[in-house]
Amino acid sequence: MSTDSLSVTFAALADPTRRAILAYLAKGEASVSELAQPFKMSLPAVSKHLKVLERAGLITRSRAAQWRPCRLEAEPLKDAADWIDLYRQFWEQSFDCLDEYLQELQAGEHQTDREP
Repeated sequence: MSTDSLSVTFAALADPTRRAILAYLAKGEASVSELAQPFKMSLPAVSKHLKVLERAGLITRSRAAQWRPCRLEAEPLKDAADWIDLYRQFWEQSFDCLDEYLQELQAGEHQTDREP
């Protein structure tokens, strides 16, 4: 089954633990044990989440002697934000149309209030 990168990104972001890990990594690189500290879960469980994030291209891992830091890769997040932004524009246009309609209704009410 082929899956597009945007679907992989949203699937990775669907889990709150993975979103929290990304928020932590937005502050800078961190090791698996540093990332595991805020969560009540085992290191292997955190590693599973990291693998999902890594497959989605949201993080990379490097090696520096014994330390294997994780780093946020924000490009897939930009692609997701760009996709969501299309719908933000849709809602803004819809609210603008609703605002115009409500103003027309109010203007009509003022005219009927004045008529005998």
